[in-house]
Amino acid sequence: MRRYLVLCSVAVCLQPTARADDKPAAPHIHRSPTMDKCIAACVACTNQCESCFVHCTNLVEAGKKEHVTTLKSCIDCGDLCAIAGKIMSRDGALIMPACEGCAKGCDACATACEKFPDDEHMKACAKSCRDCAKSCREMLRSSSSASIRAPR
Repeated sequence: MRRYLVLCSVAVCLQPTARADDKPAAPHIHRSPTMDKCIAACVACTNQCESCFVHCTNLVEAGKKEHVTTLKSCIDCGDLCAIAGKIMSRDGALIMPACEGCAKGCDACATACEKFPDDEHMKACAKSCRDCAKSCREMLRSSSSASIRAPR
C-alpha cells in the first residue's frame, strides 16, 4: 500500500503544471454539419444494433434459430458503425472507405431485421440502420472538406 502511495505521489509531481500565460489549445478538427450528423447516426445505430444483438441472442436461446443471422448482422453492423464514427471523430485518413463499409453493413443489417416486421425491437434496429446508411451516403457525396477524401 505504501509503495502505491509513493508511486501516486511521484506521478502527481511529474505532471506538467499549467502556467498563467498558457492558453488552451484550439480545437484542430473542424467538422462539417454533414460529418457531425453522420457521427451521431453512427453512434445511434451502434447502440441500436448492440441492443438488437442482445434481443436476438435471447430469441436464439429461446429456440428461435432463424434469428442467428440477425444476431450476427447486428453485432457486425454495430462494429462497423462504431469504427466509422471513431474514424470521422478523429478526422482520419480512411473516412470514405469507413463510411462506405458502414452504409453497406447497415443495408445488410436492415434487410435482415426487416424479415421480422412484427418484432418492434428489430423494426427499430432496421430504421436506425436505414437512417445511418442514408447519413453515410450523404457523407460520401459531401465534398465540403478535403480531409474526408480517401488517400490515393
